Amino acid sequence: MSELDRWVAAASAELGVPREDVAVTTVLDVARDVAHNVVRPGAPVTAYLMGLAVGRGADPADVAERVTALALSWENSPAEK
Repeated sequence: MSELDRWVAAASAELGVPREDVAVTTVLDVARDVAHNVVRPGAPVTAYLMGLAVGRGADPADVAERVTALALSWENSPAEK
């Protein structure tokens, strides 16, 4: 078990979130797309926003797909990255 797996298991248990509900790869993929295409600090903020949306009933796969599409289509100046 990797350190990430151990952390996710511990944090999930602490927060009362079933481990099977945690889509680690999906969150990391979206965070990567935001960090590389928008701005690095946007990655954790986006993960938080995704959690809020899912917690309010949005479909996790749909949230990830929409945010990824937005990040991949984002245009800003190189100085802003």
